[in-house]
Amino acid sequence: MTSDSQTTAASTLQSKRQLGIAVVLGAAVVAGIAWAAWWGWSARYDETTDDAYVSGNVVQITPQISGTVVAIGADDTQFVKAGALLVQLDRADAKVALDRAEAQLAKTVRDVRAMFATSAQLQAAVEIRRSDLNRAEDDLARRQRLAGSGAISSEDLKHAQGAVNTAKAALLAAQEELAANRAHIDHTTVDDHPDVRSAAARVREAYLVYARTELPAPVSGFVAKRGVQLGQRVAPGMPLMAIVPLDQVWVDANFKESQLANMRVGQAVSLTADLYGSKVEYHGKVAGFGAGTGSAFALLPAQNATGNWIKIVQRVPVRIALDRGDLAAHPLQVGLSMQVDVDTHDRSGVRLPQVAQVGVPYATGVFDAQAALADQRVREIIAANQSGPSPAGAAASVKHPRAGHVARMHTVKRVAALRGGPL
Repeated sequence: MTSDSQTTAASTLQSKRQLGIAVVLGAAVVAGIAWAAWWGWSARYDETTDDAYVSGNVVQITPQISGTVVAIGADDTQFVKAGALLVQLDRADAKVALDRAEAQLAKTVRDVRAMFATSAQLQAAVEIRRSDLNRAEDDLARRQRLAGSGAISSEDLKHAQGAVNTAKAALLAAQEELAANRAHIDHTTVDDHPDVRSAAARVREAYLVYARTELPAPVSGFVAKRGVQLGQRVAPGMPLMAIVPLDQVWVDANFKESQLANMRVGQAVSLTADLYGSKVEYHGKVAGFGAGTGSAFALLPAQNATGNWIKIVQRVPVRIALDRGDLAAHPLQVGLSMQVDVDTHDRSGVRLPQVAQVGVPYATGVFDAQAALADQRVREIIAANQSGPSPAGAAASVKHPRAGHVARMHTVKRVAALRGGPL
């Protein structure tokens, strides 16, 4: 090979090298420009974290009275509707107490009726005593006229005077007895009499205790953490199981403190769950920010006032409200991991708005029917004992709390509609 050929080959190789370097540099420049454009247009408005988990309400089922468990209506992983029976306690003692309270109310109503009847009787007695006094006074006046002529003796006159005094004392005693009786019934009726109201309150109390031997589900959801067993003696406030309404879950995303400056309530959020992968995307909005960092509310908060302090970036929980349609299509469970991406384009408004809650976010009406049924039972007992014997009233039995289940469910729906919030 001649020197000219070698020079030409070296020159060609050098040109290829320069072209390759130029292409690489050009691609790098284009990529840098594209990345800068992407960052300026979109990326700088996105705040992401994978430190996010599904959270939800865990409704504890606790008894309001003590008792022995005789039936369990649901087990772990099962779905129950609001109002469904979860736990049944032995109600024998409660039934005895209720029967005693109802009997006392019936007796009190009859006693008060007797007071009203006695009042009329005493009024009649007063009129009789007043008539006796008038007759005695007439006899005395007639004898006083005859005493001047000597037609009657002074002894008869004294007897007539004594009869007047006796009639006056009898009238006064009858009037006082009438006043004493009226003091118990004035300005009241049988229904509104204090004794009847007190006895009715005891019936309501006994009925509520009887009704609370059944523990209904306050919300619809899945049963979890069942710890109650048959035959177990439970006390008020003791956790028996939990209901988790998975249609009301949200996401708690823990963002670094350096990511919070541009976040605002109401900003759009896109999420993915490790359960379904990136193909299923959830939509939501920023609902609010935690009042402090996670470490500030920890059981053992960090003590940074030491000589060997090391700065650690803190994280603040941000609540993300999920779209109900997405949840219905792809249900989530409490504790699942999520990937969260917040779009911070809209930065209007203050970072921590002081917005008061409007309405009731959570409510249940499954217990409303208990008081209504207790009032109905009180009215039935009073009505049955205000008039003469009533076979239907005498045969009226205590309504079991489950008898009002249908009415209770209507009450649940009505309360939810009025309050505008989920159960």
